[in-house]
Amino acid sequence: MDYDSIDAENFGRSLTGIGVNILVRDVPAMAAFLTETFAISAHQVTKDFAILVYGAQVFQLHSDGTYHANPLMSLLPENPPRGGGIELRLYDTDPDEAVAKARARGAVILQEATDKPHGLREAYILCENGYAWVPSRPLS
Repeated sequence: MDYDSIDAENFGRSLTGIGVNILVRDVPAMAAFLTETFAISAHQVTKDFAILVYGAQVFQLHSDGTYHANPLMSLLPENPPRGGGIELRLYDTDPDEAVAKARARGAVILQEATDKPHGLREAYILCENGYAWVPSRPLS
């Protein structure tokens, strides 16, 4: 699928399975953070929307303003963390590299890259919108 040129109607019809849509204050800034820190590809980035691809997974960013008539907006806190209790896990991203890139961008490192007993090396990185991103790789 050509995510750079697909129109909204056909994109919406193409979605299957489980979907993730992340509400953010600044779509271009969040897209830049994700592409530069985790090598996620971003498509059709505007002030209101972006299509993101990580491996075979497709997800979306929407600006707060696009949800003006959505009941979910009344539940969002004014200040981060917005995603308390949610971990956005990126199983194919080197956590040590991601921490270095995130730190260079000024992101909050909640936990340095650490070997875990469940067989993964992972880190916890908090983005400016308050979401916890967890890059991880299997331990060798």
